[in-house]
Amino acid sequence: MVSEAKPDLGLDYPGTWQQFRAWFPEEQSCLAYLERLRWPNGFHCPKCSSEKGWRLPDGRWACAGCARKVSVTAGTIFDRSRVPLADWFTAIWFMTNQKYGVSALGLQRLLGLGSYQTAWTMLRKLRTAMVRPGRDRLKGTVEVDETYVGGIEQGTRGRGTERKFIVTIAIEVLSPIGFGRVRLKRVVDASSRSLIPFVQLAIEPGSQVNTDGWKGYAGLAKEGYEHHAVSISSSGDPAHVVMPGVHKIASLLKRWLLGTHQGSVTATHLDAYLDEFAFRFNRRKSRRRGMLFYRLLENAVVTQPTRFRPSRASKTTSKHNM
Repeated sequence: MVSEAKPDLGLDYPGTWQQFRAWFPEEQSCLAYLERLRWPNGFHCPKCSSEKGWRLPDGRWACAGCARKVSVTAGTIFDRSRVPLADWFTAIWFMTNQKYGVSALGLQRLLGLGSYQTAWTMLRKLRTAMVRPGRDRLKGTVEVDETYVGGIEQGTRGRGTERKFIVTIAIEVLSPIGFGRVRLKRVVDASSRSLIPFVQLAIEPGSQVNTDGWKGYAGLAKEGYEHHAVSISSSGDPAHVVMPGVHKIASLLKRWLLGTHQGSVTATHLDAYLDEFAFRFNRRKSRRRGMLFYRLLENAVVTQPTRFRPSRASKTTSKHNM
């Protein structure tokens, strides 16, 4: 089903819920699909790189080179999960096909899971997989700025804040009204120690970086960027005119957090929410929702497993995020 060329509807991924059910009626069909995604050219041992092996009765592979027994889920977000792959696939389908995503409580009800913690952990791992390892950095002309998310804070203006979280935004500017990919990251403050590393992580050196006149960006030219700083106060134009891209993203992000998570965010969960928002925004032009299902699964098989345990606060918060 999965081809090596550009994925096609009906050949590499299902286009509707009815097709999804026909493609993945049981566990074995999910395993076979996962193998084609992880090993498009056939079995490949993660330990010795041998491409020769044979399938064992339990579904794993035995490597002919080092005799290691290898599961297709080992070293992925599905590693050691007791949840059947069929349930994982269903979770991914609904997560990518719902405009605002799905809550842990909603997923628990959808799959009939006995544990809220299981649903929470599944969603946390899927959000981790939304950031593909080694992804390309932004390039060309890129706007960078910060925004603030969280609760209402009285008497605070500008970049001073104690209760809200600072989120840095970088977005490619393709034309005055056209935008490309986005990157977001929570930072501890708006100093150059936080902002410069974000730019280096998110943007290719040599790119044109447009910012406001904040001193935290003053060192960008020394790091190999073409830095254009504009003083908003002296420009004569409102901020959303001078920096339209980042202000659009900030508005969309806050609206999405409000609609999906009732505006309630914590430091523990915000990073994962930012990854999900960027994943959705960067694929906003995809006409096929099944393509998002394919891309997330594609990321899932190259994302290292991580262990998560939800806090009591996360459960209380998520119950209101329906």
